[in-house]
Amino acid sequence: MNCAITEDDLISPYLIIFKSLLLIPISHYLTFFFLTILVFLYFFLEIHFPKADPISLTFNPNSEFCQFIVSKCRLLHGRYFPTFWLSSPHLQTAFLSLFGKSPPFSYKRILYQATDGGTIALDWLMHSDVVEGISQVVNGSTSGTDRTPIAIVVPGLTSDSSAAYIKHIAFRLAKEGWNVVVQNHRGLGGISLTSDCVYTAGWTEDLRKVIDHIHSQFPEAPLFAVGTSIGANVLVKYLGEDGPNTPLIGATAVCSPWDLLICDRFINRKLVQKLYDRMLTIGLQGYAQLHHSIISRIADWEGIKKSRSVREFDNYATRLVAKFETTDTYYRRSSSSQYVGNVAVPLLCISALDDPVCTREAIPWDECRANKNIVLATTTHGGHLAYYEGLTATSMWWARAVQEYFEVLLSSSFADRRQKMQIIPEPLGSSIDQGPFADAGEDGMVAAASEVDTTRADVEPEDSDQIDEKTSNYPHKDNTPQVYNSLLGPLKKRVDQLSRYSRKSIWLLAYIAIVTTWPLVGPALLFSIKRRFRKLVEK
Repeated sequence: MNCAITEDDLISPYLIIFKSLLLIPISHYLTFFFLTILVFLYFFLEIHFPKADPISLTFNPNSEFCQFIVSKCRLLHGRYFPTFWLSSPHLQTAFLSLFGKSPPFSYKRILYQATDGGTIALDWLMHSDVVEGISQVVNGSTSGTDRTPIAIVVPGLTSDSSAAYIKHIAFRLAKEGWNVVVQNHRGLGGISLTSDCVYTAGWTEDLRKVIDHIHSQFPEAPLFAVGTSIGANVLVKYLGEDGPNTPLIGATAVCSPWDLLICDRFINRKLVQKLYDRMLTIGLQGYAQLHHSIISRIADWEGIKKSRSVREFDNYATRLVAKFETTDTYYRRSSSSQYVGNVAVPLLCISALDDPVCTREAIPWDECRANKNIVLATTTHGGHLAYYEGLTATSMWWARAVQEYFEVLLSSSFADRRQKMQIIPEPLGSSIDQGPFADAGEDGMVAAASEVDTTRADVEPEDSDQIDEKTSNYPHKDNTPQVYNSLLGPLKKRVDQLSRYSRKSIWLLAYIAIVTTWPLVGPALLFSIKRRFRKLVEK
């Protein structure tokens, strides 16, 4: 047997494979590499086939207001068709941040001075400015027709009035006959921090004072509000805290995070979400750097500099400023989801199910369905605050939906506050209202001054007639019948509910008693009949 090994047998099998691979044309390798990149981007960017998906509406079917809104708002019972070359939530969101174009106009700025020394920039866009095309940034008092409806816009995290999506909604409303004012958060909009108060996701006092200030300046003008992202969380929390005691006629919350704790866990779940987390952290660090002199004194500056996530930034900065023990406590008490049941004015909520920042897992579906004042509109696609539509991606669907909703609400009987057409929501019996973190007194921030009405330093006091007219709509403390009615109303409601439940319980107990005792009742009746029959026979 010949066991000799030839030279060819000594060639490595890997060398044979390598020589075989060299025989494959380079074009095939490029094609394979290109296809691999496409497959990776398809799954990483969550690209979907462009199609028109219907708008899903969640509301209380017994609500007259919700039925009216759904029947009148054409966009809400229509379909949303995204721009075909932005068929991805990440492409939509990135395009808004990097390449989003906004209408060319300028605001008129008013500086609102708070009692704690803080400064808030109010940027106005009047309807007359858009029509005449002469708008410019000036410092002074705004002018306009007192009865012209006013929309107050609350931007998202680290955003101000110059953001593309804010200018889209402002221009659309102003073009349709509205006066729009953007309430920039403290330290944003080119304004320095002038006090130790820094805005947080749960700080509603600035919005409350700004709304009261605008209402006092334009007492005859219908007031509406729209919040975006963190601004939506602040707006819904404010509506839940104040209930019916707000001058707003209607509001809209767009892409609200709802539950900050759930969103915090979601944004750290996948690689692509961690990219958003990192970008938001860089924005917050830039905000802190702009106001280094104040923030370094009231927060942990070294911790801020080394933060790599929003949670770390909140732990070293926001939590300390807001005086919370832990970051989770801050997230829980600042979340608007626990205030949804107390909203007492018409509210439209718009959320995208593929939102890469504010997850669908945080949407309070049941609470929105139980409240007769809320219509929740969800879309399959749209990204975060993007909702681009059209071939050139120059239009945003949510801006059109908000404008249509405001117009329908303004022209309806629900907008007539003098006739008291507001719906007072029934309290929810859910655990979210009874949780340990549902303390409405915790605003997520500690003010630097005592709690007094915030006014501008350059505004003269109202005359007595205006004050009497403004305060006549609210119950006075010395008005005994109104006080008794306000106390007896909820008591009677609870007694009625208890009586209904009691009647149900009595019938249930009677049914159980009959069923369980029937084996004994039968023989007893039979014995009684036999005994009576025996007596008759003996007679």
